[in-house]
Amino acid sequence: MTEIFNKKSEKSKRINLRKNMTQYEKILWEKIRNKQISNLRFRRQYSIDKYVVDFFCPQLKLAIKIDGKVHLKNHSKQYDDVRQNEIESLGINFLRFSNSLIRNDIYSVIETIKDFKKRNNPSNSPS
Repeated sequence: MTEIFNKKSEKSKRINLRKNMTQYEKILWEKIRNKQISNLRFRRQYSIDKYVVDFFCPQLKLAIKIDGKVHLKNHSKQYDDVRQNEIESLGINFLRFSNSLIRNDIYSVIETIKDFKKRNNPSNSPS
């Protein structure tokens, strides 16, 4: 099978993105790192095929992207939609959150992730 996760060709991009996380990525990372949500492990700036997602949970096959103002522009929206469709075609689930939601209601973001886990991995105990 072709390598699709963390391709070597994307390594420098991942490293650069980790060093330059947005303030909203940092806020969410502080809430999901170290298995703080339902004992789930998340990785940051994780590459899937030719794309890098902000966060990835291998247990749930869940990619998370945080969208800022640039994602509202038409060309960015089209790119985001193509990226999401291609990633989902690999059997990976996708959640997107806006900067404003992260800023104004981080707890609803956390609850959305927990609810996703409950819906997609019901055999595990709730947390």
